[in-house]
Amino acid sequence: MKLIKTTIAAALMSTMLTGCIGQMATTSMVMYEVNLKGVDNRYARAGLYTLMSPVYAITAAADLFVINSIEFWTGTNPLTKKKAVADTPAEAYIKVNHKVDKKFSTAPVKLSMLDDNTTQMDFIDDAGNTRTLVGVSGNDSVDFYLDGEFITTASHAELEKYATAS
Repeated sequence: MKLIKTTIAAALMSTMLTGCIGQMATTSMVMYEVNLKGVDNRYARAGLYTLMSPVYAITAAADLFVINSIEFWTGTNPLTKKKAVADTPAEAYIKVNHKVDKKFSTAPVKLSMLDDNTTQMDFIDDAGNTRTLVGVSGNDSVDFYLDGEFITTASHAELEKYATAS
């Protein structure tokens, strides 16, 4: 049981290692709502931008470690609902997609909210099999099912502890 919970926590935390490329949607939303809508003068906007720099540092960290990671692994930014920057076609200097397995050139995870309490994650395992992990949230805990088979329960407190343990 502890091994399964540790594995799930490690998988969740490993997503934080891929946050370097993304739309920076949180920062963009704050900049638009506060900076651009705050005042109509370009010099006043520059001053407001400087005053808001601590806020931008926080939103940039949220983007880098959470939002961009979700974008990378799912192929879609959760805030803008746009395709991941990492999947944007471009005339690349170094071309490797034709040399690697297709699973390394597409987003490996698809997240879906089935209802207010149920999240489904479809992914491809190392053997190339499509797997489905479902989390069903109850009052105090989340039940996890892998390919329809119950695997573990984790309390909301445990999951929050794992999520903030970095």
